[in-house]
Amino acid sequence: MKVGFIGLGVMGRPMALHLQRAGHELAVWARRPESFVDLPARVCATPAELGRCCEVVFTVITSSADVEGVALGRDGLIEGMAPGAVLVDCSTIAPEAARRIAARLAEKGIAMLDAPVSGGAQGAIDATLAIMAGGEAAVLERVRPLLDCLGQRIVHVGPNGAGQVAKACNQMIMVAAIQAAAEAMRLAGAAGVDGAKVRQALAGGSAASRVLDVMGERMVRRDFAAGIEARLHHKDFGLVLEAARQSGVPVPLTAAVAQQLNALMAQDWGADDTASLLRVLELGAV
Repeated sequence: MKVGFIGLGVMGRPMALHLQRAGHELAVWARRPESFVDLPARVCATPAELGRCCEVVFTVITSSADVEGVALGRDGLIEGMAPGAVLVDCSTIAPEAARRIAARLAEKGIAMLDAPVSGGAQGAIDATLAIMAGGEAAVLERVRPLLDCLGQRIVHVGPNGAGQVAKACNQMIMVAAIQAAAEAMRLAGAAGVDGAKVRQALAGGSAASRVLDVMGERMVRRDFAAGIEARLHHKDFGLVLEAARQSGVPVPLTAAVAQQLNALMAQDWGADDTASLLRVLELGAV
């Protein structure tokens, strides 16, 4: 297929390469020219130009406003994509933004899936992402061969916006688990107990999890270099809290974790890994 890709960062670049290696004809657009280094793809001058030469376009970019601008703005995808083409947005954005973009595209006969992903940079590299899709089931089936190049678990959650609701739920659970791991490591350290041994013991019991494996290890080694930058989880929690407000759903644990992320950002650690939540707890001991 003729596939376009916008968002060639930590997640997007390996995803785009998987599609190219699977034999699909790849075209790309990015704001930063350095994104194209060593990328075997046609480079387009605008999203509209990209849309004109592609059957399916993937986006993996940061915010709701970014996706709306690329999809609907001046020289946006909507000005180039033909009726019957599909936008697959793998970004993490607000559910209502996904619905709004899908409705505008539908006026031009363009389909959209909101298909946020989970699995981090390593999942993107290994093509083992979990993909949560919102949109029409028939559209998902059309692009499933492409999604199969990127992930191992592809779930149709519901109509447009439902994929983003599922991703919000994913972030709530995952980042709360990171905070719990940070509190456990902080308690172990304050009690004079070896955090590495505590993590090893917990990994064999009911507290075992991927978060404990990965983030707990980073905390033990005090390796706060970014896997996924903490600022992105901070952004995601803003979306979660707004979705909860709109739905009238109480989320007390999520709200508490959001405050810890706020404290992390206040220390200018947004470009570091979210394992830095441990350092936020340590500030109280200084």
